[in-house]
Amino acid sequence: MPPPKRRRLPSLNGLRAFEVAGRRQNFRLAAEEIGVTQGAIAQHIRALEDDLGLKLFERTPRSVVLTEVGRTYLSHVSRAFELLSEATDELREDPNQVTINVTPSFASRWLLPHLQEFRRAYPEVEVSILATESMPDFRASDANLAIRDGHPPFSASVQHDLLFERRLVAVASPKLIEEKGLPTTPEDLQEFVLLHDMENEWPLFMKSVFGTENFTSTNNINFNFATLAIDGAIASQGIALASSLFVQAEVDGGRLVKLFGAEVRADSDYYIIKSAHSRNQVATKHVWDWLVSCKDRQQVRRSGPVVDDCHGA
Repeated sequence: MPPPKRRRLPSLNGLRAFEVAGRRQNFRLAAEEIGVTQGAIAQHIRALEDDLGLKLFERTPRSVVLTEVGRTYLSHVSRAFELLSEATDELREDPNQVTINVTPSFASRWLLPHLQEFRRAYPEVEVSILATESMPDFRASDANLAIRDGHPPFSASVQHDLLFERRLVAVASPKLIEEKGLPTTPEDLQEFVLLHDMENEWPLFMKSVFGTENFTSTNNINFNFATLAIDGAIASQGIALASSLFVQAEVDGGRLVKLFGAEVRADSDYYIIKSAHSRNQVATKHVWDWLVSCKDRQQVRRSGPVVDDCHGA
């Protein structure tokens, strides 16, 4: 069998000059980006057009404009350079580096208090925490995996696994309850400041616990992060509604008390998410498996008085 025919590709310098000039729509700006002269850019592109036998740019005294075939070719060339960049980034990445994209509240209330356990189990893995409200675009970000509250279906481009159910509890400081008394009815809550985060799940909680429709309060403080509402409750500023996962350590330590003896399942849960083509496969799998083990132990803990290494660290 004859050897496969070798592909004849244009000059890489010419393709690079074309990609930048096409993206910038300006030879001078392309020259500045690459670090060559404007004449060199023009020469590379003329050579590329001669090689292809096609005109890629329309030239005027003051500007250059891509031809129709140039626009089509640019989309393919740009994608090829993106693939080269991605492949090079993967080679340059530290295989033991894992970046977790997570909300600020989950990071401060659960992940950071438990991270030492992971580091004891996998001392060779270096974990970076990127706290943001935005779900990462795994193709364009440094994140290897994410933890987010949501619900299926997720994008077909990611893998996901349920981490923790979101169970809502009302909590307050013992000092506040001692001063104002223990609330037991919706009417009692009108005597308290209610602390809200961006989810605004008080109506869901009140309907589930008391059957109260269209619950509102006239005394409220609003926060953009759940962890700030919890801090407000610890500081006796009012009653917060929070994920039980976020406040269990404070309840166990006596800094907060649960009210109404109820937990309400929220409309979304916490999921671990990663790209279907995740980078740093081994280190990312270590983090993923550790998180799943925490989920399993948390489920056992809820079913009985079992010591949970992923709680109260």
